[in-house]
Amino acid sequence: MQIDRQGYAITKKRRRNLRAVRKPNRSLGGDIFIWFILVLFGAFFAFPLVFAINNAFKPLNEIFIFPPNLFVINPTMGNVQDLFIIMSRSWVTFTRYLFNTVFITVAGTVGHLFVASLGAYAVSKYEFPGSKFFFGLIITTLMFNQFVMQIPNFLILAQLNWIDTYWAVVIPAFGMPMGFFLLKQFMDTVPISLVESAKIDGASEWLIYSRIVMPLVKPALLTAMIFAVQGLWNNPQSLLIHTEQLKTLPLAITQIIGSPHAPNVARAGVNAAGILVMMVVPISLFVGAQSNILKTMASSGIKE
Repeated sequence: MQIDRQGYAITKKRRRNLRAVRKPNRSLGGDIFIWFILVLFGAFFAFPLVFAINNAFKPLNEIFIFPPNLFVINPTMGNVQDLFIIMSRSWVTFTRYLFNTVFITVAGTVGHLFVASLGAYAVSKYEFPGSKFFFGLIITTLMFNQFVMQIPNFLILAQLNWIDTYWAVVIPAFGMPMGFFLLKQFMDTVPISLVESAKIDGASEWLIYSRIVMPLVKPALLTAMIFAVQGLWNNPQSLLIHTEQLKTLPLAITQIIGSPHAPNVARAGVNAAGILVMMVVPISLFVGAQSNILKTMASSGIKE
């Protein structure tokens, strides 16, 4: 005998009723239509990724063929090999560029998640003078393009003497508004009664934040992490770093294979391989975290 979540026995009649409720009220034609729409949109969004991956393994004659082929006909590893050969001839080693990128990405992401989660917890679970204004201000900053903020950011960083240092990229990442917005909205679903009962039991604010609230907002935390890594891996603020030994890997690849505004035709294949290298980390992180996000979305949180 099966028992449901409320402790009632599930009889054969009740099991049939549950199946009837769960079955969507849709015909076979409706299922086929929805399947067709999903496949169409999936192919539309997958096209740039498939094209970029195939371009990285195309010989030069296939890259410039018109109309272009989506799939490579004669795959070659020459583009990837040429990229690493060109990178090895630079007076700054490949590992140094990689270390700079990893350090900036990890430090910026960790700092951003910590600052955003603390701010979201305060705004979501407490009402203080100016809390709604502060949240509205964060929402307003989402409307501004990052390129619009480059001049104010440069002036502030110049006054702090952070130009040409890691901090010119790491510290501004702490205040990215997207993570704060996602975490705050998800924390609103955590019942305030859970926080109040923990306080009655003598739990401190830090214990409530770290051991009760944060595990319940893991889906939003992972999503904010993906956005932060994606933004830092190809961060245009890296242009604030002028010393070659401090530059990131994507910026170094862009410099070595040629300007994107005036690309070198002979290095078109190397350029395609460089684009693939820069795509690997964000895509791998998203694919690895996607299942965790869906799993925790289905099981975390207590709803009132």
